[in-house]
Amino acid sequence: MRGLMTPYPDMLKEWRKRRRLSQLDLAMEAEVSARHISFLETGRARPSPEMILHLSDVMDVPLDARNQMMKAVGFAPRYAATPLDAAAMAPIHDAVNWTLERHAPYPGMALDRVWRIVQMNGPAAVLFGPLGLREGDSLLDLVSNPMMADLVKNWPEVAYYTAQRLRAESAKAGGIAELDAAVAILAAQGVAPRDAGDAPTIPTVYRLGDQRLALFGTIAQFSTIADETLEDLKVELFFPADADSAALLTQLTT
Repeated sequence: MRGLMTPYPDMLKEWRKRRRLSQLDLAMEAEVSARHISFLETGRARPSPEMILHLSDVMDVPLDARNQMMKAVGFAPRYAATPLDAAAMAPIHDAVNWTLERHAPYPGMALDRVWRIVQMNGPAAVLFGPLGLREGDSLLDLVSNPMMADLVKNWPEVAYYTAQRLRAESAKAGGIAELDAAVAILAAQGVAPRDAGDAPTIPTVYRLGDQRLALFGTIAQFSTIADETLEDLKVELFFPADADSAALLTQLTT
C-alpha cells in the first residue's frame, strides 16, 4: 500500500480483510461498536487520529500504511522515515555496527524491506562476494541466479523456506511487489520442503570447492519503533551448524 492515496474507508476495509477479521471481530478487539466500524468503512463517520492509530494497533498495520491512512483523512503523518545516515540515527547505526563487528568470524548483514544489503561484515563479504553481492545489492537477486543450485547443496529446501518467509513478510506489510516477484520465481522452480526429522533447523549447506559449510540464521529487529526506516530494518546473523563449519569460517576469515 506504500505510496497509494486510497480513501480511508477502503484502506480500513482492506486491512481488516488482510488480517482476516470481520467487522464484529475488529470491533470486539478494539472495544468499539460494530456499528462504528461499519460507519467508518462506509464513510458515514470520520475517524479521529486516535481512532486511526488505535485500529491500526489492533490490526498490526505497518507504520507507512498508518501514515497513508492519516493523510487520507487530512491529518499529518505520524511517523517519520529517517535516513539511516541522519544524525538522529547515530545510535541505531552504532548498534548495527557493534552487532556485526562482534559477530565475526561469522557472517552478518543488515537488510531493508526488499532484502537490500544495507551493511555487511567482513565474513559476509567473503561468503557472498563471489556471487557478486555488495552493499546496496539485494539478496532477492539470488533467487534467479542459476549458480544457487550448484552452490547450495540443499537448494530446493532452502528455496522453499525462503519463499515461505518472503510470503509472510509481504503479507504482514500489506504486499511488497519485490518479495511477491521473488516468490513467483521460486515457485516456478518447483521447490519443495523436506522432513527435518529431529533437526531443530534446516541449515543452508554451501559447497565451497571440496568443502562443506552449513549455516543457520537468526533475525533481529528493533523494538518499540516509531520510524518507518526502523520498521523495515533487520539484522541477519548466520551461525555454523556444526564444528567443521565453525572451523571453516575461522579459516576463511583469518
